[in-house]
Amino acid sequence: MTITQTVEIPADRRLNIIVPNEVPAGKVVLIFKTVDTAEETVYTTLSRDSAISMTAEVIEKYRPALEELAK
Repeated sequence: MTITQTVEIPADRRLNIIVPNEVPAGKVVLIFKTVDTAEETVYTTLSRDSAISMTAEVIEKYRPALEELAK
């Protein structure tokens, strides 16, 4: 599951985050990226399972190169 929201960071650098009920409880990764004037800011929240799945996809994609490096 991915949630994207653009927010203003106040001077005191404090944010209150309310997570929608559809998001399961558990560990997530929050990514903060500054706004580029030509680009919308995207914040991505990944569940543990999503992160594992993405990692597995990358490993499979680059498996031949990784096996070659392991020699």
